[in-house]
Amino acid sequence: MNLANRLEVGVWSDMAGERQTDELRFAFGENWRSFLAAVDDERIETATGSLKGLLGVSELTNRRFLDVGSGSGLFSLAARRLGARVHSFDYDISSVECTEELRRRYRPGDIDWTIERASILDRSYLDGLGQFDVVYSWGVLHHTGAMWEALENAARMVGPNGLLVIALYNDQGGWSRRWTIIKRTYNRLPPALRIPFTVLVMGGRELPQIALAVLRGEIMRYVRAWSEYSTLSTRGMSRWHDMLDWVGGYPFEVACPERVFDFLHGRGFSLEKLRTAGGGLGCNEYLFLRPGAHG
Repeated sequence: MNLANRLEVGVWSDMAGERQTDELRFAFGENWRSFLAAVDDERIETATGSLKGLLGVSELTNRRFLDVGSGSGLFSLAARRLGARVHSFDYDISSVECTEELRRRYRPGDIDWTIERASILDRSYLDGLGQFDVVYSWGVLHHTGAMWEALENAARMVGPNGLLVIALYNDQGGWSRRWTIIKRTYNRLPPALRIPFTVLVMGGRELPQIALAVLRGEIMRYVRAWSEYSTLSTRGMSRWHDMLDWVGGYPFEVACPERVFDFLHGRGFSLEKLRTAGGGLGCNEYLFLRPGAHG
């Protein structure tokens, strides 16, 4: 495993086996808590449509759906709306509370949507859940501090003819190592300096876009890239909260598509869909099928 795929830093263990790197961890749950204020019917419909398109289904009636690292709970809710029996879990207690809040708002008393605090690195916990028709983990496994172990465990949760949906940060080589430094710096800063630091880091990407939009007389297109981001991103997300997650999201690991394919192909999975980040910044999105009998 090369340096871009495993951070050369100290690792210690915490609750349920979750690995924390340098004792630093981005407050993912707090970011999701802020995002909840923006969740509305339009964002939910966008997320639901995104899930349908990715899985190639019109519904998930009575299918078991595992949301690994549920975050805000938005895609757990989307799966439930499609008829799946959903089990959500997250290591971050604030993320668990966010998922519970979405259930309270939109599915109060729903016995087919369970939510727990747990870690994808806790094998004993996972063994008690059984296997699922769909295992969904978008942008989560690379934040555990043990990405390949987490991917191994997620794959084990997929039942025969089940689907594995994952999104992992693209390996950009030297740039990925630079982003590791940026993310560690963010989490070492006093909280009051983290927003200015985010603006400083992302300003280098945003200012050229603004300048180009002005020169072309397309400033409203740039404005819409912010105001309509939930629809344009196809996932119902928030551009600002995605930026915070990108600059601060730590632990942080990356993988090239070939490495992920080889890893899961060797465990009996076939690649059904792949959407790459085009060799640049962002996540590669994968849909794998596990055919045949239990492994």
